[in-house]
Amino acid sequence: MDNASRSERSRNAALDAALAIIARDGPGRLTLDAIARESGLSKGGVMHQFRTKEAVLKALLERQMVRFEEFSTPYRAKARAESENPELATEIATVREAANAPNSAALALLAAMVENPDLMALPRDSDLKTIAAIKAEATDPDLAMLRWAAARGLMLGALFGMSPLPRPERDRLFARLLDDSQWHGLEKPARSRSLKAGAPAAKGTSARKRA
Repeated sequence: MDNASRSERSRNAALDAALAIIARDGPGRLTLDAIARESGLSKGGVMHQFRTKEAVLKALLERQMVRFEEFSTPYRAKARAESENPELATEIATVREAANAPNSAALALLAAMVENPDLMALPRDSDLKTIAAIKAEATDPDLAMLRWAAARGLMLGALFGMSPLPRPERDRLFARLLDDSQWHGLEKPARSRSLKAGAPAAKGTSARKRA
């Protein structure tokens, strides 16, 4: 095994150990010493990969984001040929994937939020780009955001064990959120919304002119 492969193997072992510690003992018990004991690596080996606990948490978040990207990239390519809103469809499908395989995602998010909320800038910045792409393609950006927010709510409830919905019901709701045809009757194109919003102002302007 070459040095690069050995280093990657040690890095993954340390991250897997970190998740095991967070799941069993809570994020407050996560230390470099604990990671070394859990993984079977020396502390020096752990510190060669991660100098601080914050670096471990950041790497956990980044690894989870990469895994979601590995799912979303091929899904997006398929959605562009099948969906009217491929960016929204990709995001809802990715969120559904996270909800149905929650352990590592939930643990990484929980640890980051508890130990250093500033680390949440990583997924937040990614979300800002996703939201911009969803709004850009949507006939009704507000409705698209409601569908996005509903999917996120289903995911977070599942991730943190707060949802009373069984998985079949949750999957049915995700399918409805994904189905563009379910939402056509509610769409209000941006132009019609802006014209409607501007109508009272125009009326008031005419009244002032007559006065």
